[in-house]
Amino acid sequence: MIRREFLGTLAASGGALKSGMAKSKVQSRAFQIGCGCDLELASATPPGANVFENVGSKLRITNMKVFGITLDEKIARSDRPYVFVKLETNQGIVGWGEATLEGKASAAMACVNDLHDFIVGSDPMQSEHLYQLMYIGSFYRGGPVLGSAISGIDQAIWDIRGKVLGMPVYQLLGGPVDARGVRGYYHAQAWTLEAAKELGDVTRKAGVTALKFQLPTYMEWIETNAKLTRAVKSMETIREGLGPDIDFAVDFHAKPSPSVAAILVREIEPLHLLFAEEVCPPENVRAMQRVAKRSTTPLATGERLIASYGFNELIELGVVDVLQPDIAHVGGITALWKVAALADAAGIRMAPHACEGPIGGVASLHVDAAIPNFLCQEICGAVQSKEINDVWADIMGFPAMRMVDGRYPLPQKPGLGFEIQDAVLKKYPFQGTRPFPPAFHADGSLAAQ
Repeated sequence: MIRREFLGTLAASGGALKSGMAKSKVQSRAFQIGCGCDLELASATPPGANVFENVGSKLRITNMKVFGITLDEKIARSDRPYVFVKLETNQGIVGWGEATLEGKASAAMACVNDLHDFIVGSDPMQSEHLYQLMYIGSFYRGGPVLGSAISGIDQAIWDIRGKVLGMPVYQLLGGPVDARGVRGYYHAQAWTLEAAKELGDVTRKAGVTALKFQLPTYMEWIETNAKLTRAVKSMETIREGLGPDIDFAVDFHAKPSPSVAAILVREIEPLHLLFAEEVCPPENVRAMQRVAKRSTTPLATGERLIASYGFNELIELGVVDVLQPDIAHVGGITALWKVAALADAAGIRMAPHACEGPIGGVASLHVDAAIPNFLCQEICGAVQSKEINDVWADIMGFPAMRMVDGRYPLPQKPGLGFEIQDAVLKKYPFQGTRPFPPAFHADGSLAAQ
């Protein structure tokens, strides 16, 4: 058959198909040659929205805005300008979320805009459907860029849902488990015994019950006795200075290899750490499993993992004691809630990560307050308030993410519990993306982090 006859046959087949399908409820579609993965053309109605025409609400998202927020480098690290998402509706209700991604702010902002056709025109009360649409409907499964974009939009959707129903989001999730608020910890450092004792006094006075520290140096694949001794000694000094009543964790930041990590976690068992975090690169689950078998020190990881699927292997292999999803990366409130449910069934605690801006931090509190396996909430702040806390208060309208008697107070207003004025954000104009700063060993090779 020559090409012209073949095309004519296809055209006739297409007409027959169209005629037959018109008699059914199936939407007519011209016959196509291809892989079968073609997406529907963009329209005023998001894909699949017609299914919910008779069961959803009359509320519709009418606009989506993305704000890049750059702070002075003296206040915040230049690699993580905040990415805020604002959803507007046809009833004047507005939702806010955070999609900040370290070293990839411009990519996260672009990805939020890429999801525009899934969100604008949709019913925000259909939060689970919209999460599935963004994650599965995007065809390529989520890495950190897509995960962060979904996170910002999802938080804003839950903010709207809470405001519509007149309830804080944690009440929609079934909380609070503890009306006193959410236990948290701050970051700290103390390289001498004197400094550790002074830090302990300040921490107790503030009512804070937990802190987190870093290892003193990067580690080679096989390390010297001098470096191993230094790392262990630093943790022993912290415990001696803080005393037995202040819990502390140590973030290894994936600096050691599995063999080095195994030595360290075994050596520090008598210190009774709250947990040792990212003892080796989180993508190497089998390596972490080797470390877990050699120590009773609780292990934690998860801030770099996306969606609930990213945590399956860790949970199934029994590798960790504490999971640390980041609500600005994992997929928002919806995904954090899913991870918490998986962890709870396996007897694993939750200590969510939040080292970006204040919106994600506040959003985390809502999930924390409603899950039975919550341990503590991380915020990249210090016991003593700093200039960045003044910026957060300026943006949010209240002293966001400051603990009172060792706990973050629960928001009392509907939704996530705050409103932000666009005019305030203009004081911190976006100045582009800076890469996450790499680290190097003495020989010039790239260090794990």
